[in-house]
Amino acid sequence: MTAMPKPPNLLQTHYAYLIQHRRGETNEHLLATMYASALCGQGAMPLYLGLPLDIFRTMMEYHFPTLPQLPLPAHVASLDFARLPELDDLRTLLQQNLSQSSPMAGWMTEILIAGCTGNDHLWQDLGLWSRKDLSALMHDNFRPLAERNDKDMKWKKFLYKQMCIGEGVYVCRAPSCEVCVDYAACFGE
Repeated sequence: MTAMPKPPNLLQTHYAYLIQHRRGETNEHLLATMYASALCGQGAMPLYLGLPLDIFRTMMEYHFPTLPQLPLPAHVASLDFARLPELDDLRTLLQQNLSQSSPMAGWMTEILIAGCTGNDHLWQDLGLWSRKDLSALMHDNFRPLAERNDKDMKWKKFLYKQMCIGEGVYVCRAPSCEVCVDYAACFGE
């Protein structure tokens, strides 16, 4: 008796649908992965991957030009606005370490920032399928920063540690400033 082939799961179906409409540039595999995950309620990404709707549409139309209709996720997370001060610092850190200046670099900066509002590993919060995908994203878009992670530290912890170092705080163990024992040293009362 021959076993029936397993039908593809919804995540793979969404991913394949997006990929068949790609332009063929860097980041499209990662965008398709993140958006397919968002469509399936996986990850911690807010609507439009954290971008304003018009910018999100511009990005998707550029990278997936033959996509007839953009499906929208049924479930979306919301950004943790209590983290806004640290997110501005994170934006500065990422912008100072862009691999190149381009619209995609700006889009990926904002997507990565939105992912940092989640509470899990950054690759999981972004809806990526592996830490290797996040490493590729970092090397493609933020190479100077990625090259400093020469000890393969977890990415969210690494980013927050880089912000702490930028503030002159060298003992930074928490991935989120509000739970860090050195919070007062970074932000005061």
